[in-house]
Amino acid sequence: MKLAVISDIHGNLLALEAVLADIAGQGVDQTVNLGDILSGPLQPAETADLLMARNLTTIRGNHERQVLDLLDQGQHLDPFGTDGYTAGQLSSAQVAWIRSLPASLELAGGDVLLCHGTPGSDLVYWMETTAPGFPEAHPTGIRPATAEEVFLRLGEIGPQLPSLILCGHTHVPRMVQCGNSLIVNPGSVGLQAYGDEHPHPHVVENGVPHARYAVVEKTEQGWRVDLRAVPYDHMAASKAAFSRGRPDWAQALATGWAKRGT
Repeated sequence: MKLAVISDIHGNLLALEAVLADIAGQGVDQTVNLGDILSGPLQPAETADLLMARNLTTIRGNHERQVLDLLDQGQHLDPFGTDGYTAGQLSSAQVAWIRSLPASLELAGGDVLLCHGTPGSDLVYWMETTAPGFPEAHPTGIRPATAEEVFLRLGEIGPQLPSLILCGHTHVPRMVQCGNSLIVNPGSVGLQAYGDEHPHPHVVENGVPHARYAVVEKTEQGWRVDLRAVPYDHMAASKAAFSRGRPDWAQALATGWAKRGT
């Protein structure tokens, strides 16, 4: 089994197209999408159209849930908000597609698990832990999770743990061995830096603008993992974000570093 793994596209159509073109040369059996697909000040509707046409194996992330909450509760759609802008751009067919996506999925008879954050939450980072005190006591407010933290976040998966767990959410490409399970985050297709307040203020920064994804292949010795970085016209994406009143996204897309301060 050989899989291409994409996650956290965030409506960045240019990055997605570049990644899909790279995947076409990898000889994979299947491409899986781990959620946070559309939210952002870029091209959410066009991104949805492309993915719906491709019919990739896809689960939802926290931003899909948040977009649906905005629409279902009749909340004000802030055009400068990450989810508000997206919710206002989507057609009824695109919203129906989002509703159809599961929160998690098993492949290969349970040997592979897809989730967005952890099996128990789409908001919990699996291989990173936020720390209070940003920026005074901690320069980024986030650190690699300890082995114990990674293990505890396995939660109640079931009696038979999968040999491969694929997760996204943090936008940080990395992998950790946890007992007999290999946990892989492919990184983000569409956004290489951001700031967040949950559960403590922090910033995530990859330091490069390249689109990220992974190729995983099962071999007799175990899972082979290729964390890939793909160049694309990131400055065009950055200019689009700036034109829609999001200088924070513009800097992140242009540089891979988060915008600090006011």
